[in-house]
Amino acid sequence: MIAKIGRGANIIGALSYNHLKVDQENGTILATHRIRETVNGQFTVNQLYSSFEPYLFANKRTEKPVLHISLNPNPKDIVSDEDFKKIAEEYMKLMGYGDQPYVVFKHTDIERTHIHIVSTCVDRYGKKLPDSYEKLRSMEACRSFEQQFQLQPATAKNRNPKEAIFKPVDYREANITSQIASVVRHLPKYYQYQSLGAYNALLSLFKISAEEVKGELNGIPKQGLVYFALNEMGQKATNPFKASLFGKQAGMDSLQNHFEKSKEKMKTEPTKEILKKTIEVAIHTSYNETDFKKQLLEQGVNTVVRRNEQGRIYGMTFIDHESRTVWNGSQLGKNLSATIFNDCWKETTSQKPQETIKSSSSESKKETKIETEKPHSLFDFVDRNQSAHPSTSFGLTESLASLLAESQGEDYEEQAFANQMKKKAKQRNYRSKK
Repeated sequence: MIAKIGRGANIIGALSYNHLKVDQENGTILATHRIRETVNGQFTVNQLYSSFEPYLFANKRTEKPVLHISLNPNPKDIVSDEDFKKIAEEYMKLMGYGDQPYVVFKHTDIERTHIHIVSTCVDRYGKKLPDSYEKLRSMEACRSFEQQFQLQPATAKNRNPKEAIFKPVDYREANITSQIASVVRHLPKYYQYQSLGAYNALLSLFKISAEEVKGELNGIPKQGLVYFALNEMGQKATNPFKASLFGKQAGMDSLQNHFEKSKEKMKTEPTKEILKKTIEVAIHTSYNETDFKKQLLEQGVNTVVRRNEQGRIYGMTFIDHESRTVWNGSQLGKNLSATIFNDCWKETTSQKPQETIKSSSSESKKETKIETEKPHSLFDFVDRNQSAHPSTSFGLTESLASLLAESQGEDYEEQAFANQMKKKAKQRNYRSKK
């Protein structure tokens, strides 16, 4: 079972989205807790909202007090409504939300029958409930449910403890060759990517770049690959290193083979749609590019933006650490292509005060460079000497096996629905003023 936790600011949108599923006969309300009863046992969005209203009005500080959780068994699992109710109730207790008002919706519109829980993370006095070790507690709860209800486990295979540690390359150190080798020798074992551009996006997290070289030898066309270490600005900081230094798996032939295998595997990747929805919601709920990246990083997704010298975006790549796949935006959908992000962030910038634009002009110039983001903390999975307890700003230094089981990204379709409602409301208000 995979649990996905998300937070938002619009509970009407979350309730409306889930209730629409009920109206369309693609969902049902399985259970409620601390929700006002109705005469006929049927609920409207307004009736459900009235039970949350005191909690939200009491809140003074929390920007995203709305809690929305989806619990997703394996498609092969057959879970009864009664078991879903028990799972939802126990999960909320284990997560510290057992005394909160919440509604449990069952969704049946896709092959994977699952439940959504809409609640609030602030108590009746408006105080935010603690969420420390949330990922770890959620993961442990899912493992417990798998045993208790005989569900398919969502854990990955055990890894060899002798595997090398993934670390960003430091070009100032003397052992650059071994630093690069510790990354490029092992990435193909864990991640799927379909092109050299996608591979470079993944490598950029470790301050490495790969470049294809072509030529002729005795009239025979030859092609190869060289690697560079990058500095903090994403610029080449070393002479090129031939791929042969790192073994056959780092060469062009092996990579081409990996690209083809990845294309076949990623055709049927079930988390593609979840990733797409998560990105779509981040577009609508983020204030700018930095906030957009932060939101996705909290969901276990790195974003790599490629710009030309004029600062225009020509490529967007998303690295999903849940499915261990690398996607170009256009592969996920036309609405996630580079052009869309150019227009989106250009529009956001144009709405800022003039002085804000001026103050950020130096940052924009920096962003024309190739970006090298810090690798997600989940790459620590091969460091067996590290503690399993929190050591990063994102809460946990977890293994990828834990990530597959934990999968802390929300299926945020309901938030996208809420954003759509807000846009329509603004349009109606705008028309009414004319």
